[in-house]
Amino acid sequence: MRRRKEPRTGSLLAAIMMTVMAAVLGALALPALPSAFAATLFTDDFEDGDSAGWSKSGGSWSVTADGSRVYRQSGTGADARAIAGAGWSNQAVQARVRPIAFNGAGRYAAVLARAQSTGNYYYLGLSNAGSVVLGKRAGGGTTTLDTAPATVTAGTWYTLRLEAFGSTLRGFVNNVEVVSATDSTFASGKAGLSAHYTSASFDDVRVTDVAGPGGPTPTVTPTVTPTITPPPGSCDTSGSPIGFASVNAWGQNGTTGGAGGPTVEVDTASELISAIGQSGPLNVCVRGTITVPAGMHNVTSDKTIVGIGADAGISGGGLNVGLPLDSSATSPPANAVNNVIIRNLSFRNASDDSINVQMFSHHVWIDHNDLADGYDGLLDIKRGSSYITVSWNHAHDHSKNMLLGHDDSNGAQDAGRLKVTYHHNWFDATPQRNPRVRFGEPVHIFNNYYYYNTDVGVACQADAGCLIEGNYFERVEYPASNSYAGPSGRCVARNNVLVDSGEPECGGSVQEASSYYGYTLENPNSVKASVTAGAGVGKIGG
Repeated sequence: MRRRKEPRTGSLLAAIMMTVMAAVLGALALPALPSAFAATLFTDDFEDGDSAGWSKSGGSWSVTADGSRVYRQSGTGADARAIAGAGWSNQAVQARVRPIAFNGAGRYAAVLARAQSTGNYYYLGLSNAGSVVLGKRAGGGTTTLDTAPATVTAGTWYTLRLEAFGSTLRGFVNNVEVVSATDSTFASGKAGLSAHYTSASFDDVRVTDVAGPGGPTPTVTPTVTPTITPPPGSCDTSGSPIGFASVNAWGQNGTTGGAGGPTVEVDTASELISAIGQSGPLNVCVRGTITVPAGMHNVTSDKTIVGIGADAGISGGGLNVGLPLDSSATSPPANAVNNVIIRNLSFRNASDDSINVQMFSHHVWIDHNDLADGYDGLLDIKRGSSYITVSWNHAHDHSKNMLLGHDDSNGAQDAGRLKVTYHHNWFDATPQRNPRVRFGEPVHIFNNYYYYNTDVGVACQADAGCLIEGNYFERVEYPASNSYAGPSGRCVARNNVLVDSGEPECGGSVQEASSYYGYTLENPNSVKASVTAGAGVGKIGG
């Protein structure tokens, strides 16, 4: 299988003023993709270190580091533009954009659509005039088609998306539509980036087709089931995992979280951070969506963190389950974080990972969550962590989904560990890392629903051993590969349903999960229905 680049997508929360009432727009309001089905036409995350395929006009463009590798326009003395791709008609151009410095008034950083050349295009820009601008450049002049007030802060990342279908133009900031117009000057063209007398970084460029109003809809129609909203002061802390989180190992018999400890309800960031960080068993019930400071917030051992009802979640930051990074540690320390349950929470707008498990943490159950629109990974498990179950989660609107294993050179910490079960998760148009596995064995991946994963489903490499069984793959070109983008791993794929999908690329032998725990495999033909009905938040009782 050919080596593929890994796109890096995500966004940071931005305050966008929609009306004179100054309503704050958040990234929760709309999904990152159009409601109609969108096929990927072009992507570039610049992680290959070059800008091949981009045509430039003005400015000083280069690929450099800005967290990850980005395409940087470093000068402020030019109207700088870069375009790439083909002559697409219907298109949605999306990129992460970080304005750095503006030279003068009314300057902006923008994405371009239907670019005929570096001088003729539609643009959606973040302006230092305190606005989002939708406009066009034609024949050497510019025309503003629509504007909306916005707080634009230099040094902040924003996600811009400019849609063009037919004569309709729509502009989104952090997944919220803020401007629109009708114009028929350009019927097709390339995608592009613009730094109008502005220095800026650009990353995660993605172009999809757009069907527009009345076009085809996705084939997936989730089954709507009633949700249970507990009364004030109650939340469900019952339940136990199957899979590796249930195993007696490393001095811990199964995963019970805060069982035996008190129960507290939190609805502010300070209450949440204090509760998850204190010592001793504790059940933490989260009410409503809590916006936490950017960064990763530490969870200590013996915690159950569970959302109340269907509208509880965490925005702006993520949860870290594990000790600080220490590359010299090669065996589980006595004080490794363990016995943690995270359930029934929506995660949005994380400044790093939504959930990170690291440094030999063990016996962790991550269940019935909704994960989307993060910055780096939605759920990363790494650096020797083990005996973990990931179940009934709905992951969507994100590229770097679930990583298992730090990197190809981290065998000293990861080899023989990273024993993780993934079951009944909905990998919903998440291009890659579903999961991407290094070193772990066995990694048991069963009864999950994969829908339209455009890069790869399961990537099993660096001598990992993956058992992939009873899953339902729909419109997945590469359901599984043991030679994805690094050293080869081993995988066994059996009893999977493949609908409009390729064949798994597997080989070698893998330890059986049944030698560690018992489980019942659901008929894979029923997995799509059961997972779309049961995965995500609001599906556990009160």
